[in-house]
Amino acid sequence: MPLDDQGPNAQPLTSHEITEAGWQAVRRDGRVRDELIDAACRDPRLRQLFPWTGMGELHFSRCTEPRWTWDIPYIQPARGGGYWVSGPLRTEAVGPAATAEDAIAMVIAKLPANAGPAFVGTPEQLAAYEASLGPHPTANPGVE
Repeated sequence: MPLDDQGPNAQPLTSHEITEAGWQAVRRDGRVRDELIDAACRDPRLRQLFPWTGMGELHFSRCTEPRWTWDIPYIQPARGGGYWVSGPLRTEAVGPAATAEDAIAMVIAKLPANAGPAFVGTPEQLAAYEASLGPHPTANPGVE
């Protein structure tokens, strides 16, 4: 379902609907290798995140609206084949991956505990929502 087909009386789209439309858009834009998109889509932890592309890279966001989040590693094509996993920040490297599946496994290993499903909104709205929840349920009580 295209995101711009929303009329004035339409119900708001769910996180799942927005995320699925994002995956379809990433596939259509052709900037990321199909084998990488296929591998990412097979993993339910990544499939529930909002995908976006830049410079041939596949990124994953915990929210559905730009500027998106930068707290999950991303995958870029490597010269001569294979992939390079970086991030979450541009100055951080995870390492090389021979296959799309290897690259996906490297991203999964670095997922934050609170990754997914994608929050409908911006990074600022996500941060405000998470702050309203209080301490993370896995936090150690009494430890600061």
